[in-house]
Amino acid sequence: MKEFWSGRIREMTPYVPGEQPRGQTFIKLNTNECPYPPSPRALEAVRAAAGDSLRLYPDPECLELRQTIARRYRLSENQVFMGNGSDEVLAFAFQAFFDPEREIVFPRVSYSFYPVYARYFGLRYRQVPMKDDLSVDLDAMMGDNGGVVIPNPNAPTGMALPLERIEALLRANPEAVVIVDEAYVDFGADSAVPLIRDYPNLLVVQTASKSRALAGLRVGWALGSSNLIDGLRCVRDCINSYTVDRVAAAGLKGAMEDEGYFQSVRGRVMATRDRTSQRLAELGFSVLPSRANFLFVSRPGVSGAALQAGLRERGILVRRWDDPLIADWLRITVGTDGDMDALLAALAELTA
Repeated sequence: MKEFWSGRIREMTPYVPGEQPRGQTFIKLNTNECPYPPSPRALEAVRAAAGDSLRLYPDPECLELRQTIARRYRLSENQVFMGNGSDEVLAFAFQAFFDPEREIVFPRVSYSFYPVYARYFGLRYRQVPMKDDLSVDLDAMMGDNGGVVIPNPNAPTGMALPLERIEALLRANPEAVVIVDEAYVDFGADSAVPLIRDYPNLLVVQTASKSRALAGLRVGWALGSSNLIDGLRCVRDCINSYTVDRVAAAGLKGAMEDEGYFQSVRGRVMATRDRTSQRLAELGFSVLPSRANFLFVSRPGVSGAALQAGLRERGILVRRWDDPLIADWLRITVGTDGDMDALLAALAELTA
């Protein structure tokens, strides 16, 4: 029953996040969370922020946090926009830069929030088919569109695009905004941030949820020309000026200032990912080359649904989609070495 619902949302199919189990204890490899705790400096900053000052509104401009991020990426503070998670930043960007009259494009297999946003905001869109190896076909996005959205590395495949290909995409779309969603870039891909100086149509979106181990704080940011940042601010201030709370801002600032811990965590995740990828190949799995904190795998001749169900019975959660193109593929978050050893043992048993 959808009584009193607006016509805009009555027929909507919302985004479905990965399962967050309650009760039973699982090895949770389905939502791409970091297997290691946040930086001690981030936790210290969170504790310090959770005091009497919570009675006051946070800085709507997140000035100190923007300055911290700008220094890291060698940008100016007016080239940084903060939001309540990268999903909110993406939602603002879809509203700020895409018009209903012009079709936007994104890959056929990518972050499943993109088509949800496009439908919700009344945008025309085209999902570009993947190449045979499930890589992104950038050639099909070169020009004749009202905007481009690509995750790099791609989700859920984990495959990354070289920087020169992204630059070619920017050159081919000078009249449209190109959004590069870099939620997983810290795990081995090349960031497009250095291209911002030469391409005013580039918006890079990043998050603290993955490599910074701060998914629970919900902080994300966008990097781009001051003109694009002003567009995001316009949308934000038409909806809710105070999008990042005091605790979240303090936690991310602490994490961004702890470079040593950041490098240690990403290095551990990448080493475990590569070791697991090799072991899966030895078990007969097809494994796409990942530059993210997850692996996209299939076992020829074995149903993806059966593998997912078998793993769940053994206390391990992974992600799968019903899309026929990838229905037999599993997206597996990189956990600790112990988590991945348990996964490998379970998959060996299921495919014996």
